Amino acid sequence: MDINLLRSVVTVLTFAIFMGIVWWAMSRRNQAHFDEAAQLPFRQDD
Repeated sequence: MDINLLRSVVTVLTFAIFMGIVWWAMSRRNQAHFDEAAQLPFRQDD
C-alpha cells in the first residue's frame, strides 16, 4: 500500500466523520437539548 493512498483514505474518513458530527449537531432531534444547554450560563442558582 502506497503512503499517499493511506493518506487519502485517512483524509476521506476524517471528512466523513466530520460531516457525521455536523449532521448530528444540526438534527432537529437534538435541538431542544442544545437550546437548553445554551441557556445554562444565564440561569440564576437560588
